[in-house]
Amino acid sequence: MSKGKLTELIRRREILMGLAAGTMLPFIAGCAENAALGRSQLMLVSDSQLAQLSAQAWRESLQRERVSRDPAYTRRLDRVGQRIVNASGQTHLDWEFVVFDSDTVNAWVLPTGKVGFYKGILDLMETDDHVATVMGHEIGHIAGRHSAERASQQMAAQIGMSLVSTALTSNADIAYSDQLGAALGMGVSLGIILPYSRQHEFEADRLGVDYMVAAGYDPRQAIDFWIAMSTTHQGGQLEFASTHPSDEHRIEAMRAHMAARGYV
Repeated sequence: MSKGKLTELIRRREILMGLAAGTMLPFIAGCAENAALGRSQLMLVSDSQLAQLSAQAWRESLQRERVSRDPAYTRRLDRVGQRIVNASGQTHLDWEFVVFDSDTVNAWVLPTGKVGFYKGILDLMETDDHVATVMGHEIGHIAGRHSAERASQQMAAQIGMSLVSTALTSNADIAYSDQLGAALGMGVSLGIILPYSRQHEFEADRLGVDYMVAAGYDPRQAIDFWIAMSTTHQGGQLEFASTHPSDEHRIEAMRAHMAARGYV
């Protein structure tokens, strides 16, 4: 291999490494400050785009899932949801709280304020403080603009992959281009997207605890709830390759946040 080709190969490998490490992402997109998080965020997705996607996802969910009409469940979710919304300051959204008649242990939120809780998770919640724990966490994702940031990271990663693919295929003398491209994809996934997802979970936990306190709920019961939840999914995926932090790390981080805030 000539010296010129070797230099070109090294330069392109540096591009690969930079993209995989996330150091080149700021050059292909702007950033926005988020006061709730106290940090800047990569933003490529507009609020109107998110609103359209959220509306479609909500319609599909209401069609696909069976909505519970049990007044005990719906009143409980509305009662806690409204208190947490008021405490969070996210009152500008068109909030809607729906209980899905399923044993699924899950809850989720859309950026437009549509919240879905399944009976399966509500049945595990012994107190309203437990409901507030998950509600605060979900609303924390909205205040953190995590959906927009996550989508922007995905878009930026795809842009980076396209650029690298072009660079790799432009010189037929560079060996192992397929393997390098595959390695980059793994690097972007494990090095950027998944860790950011875990960061989002920690941030939503912290904001959720703050909202619980502001709404008059007991933050100590958030710890009790997550400890109880940790017993329901033993032997799960390794944290390194997961979008969620391990139960141990999540609880440890929440304890530290509560102590720093003087909640306990």
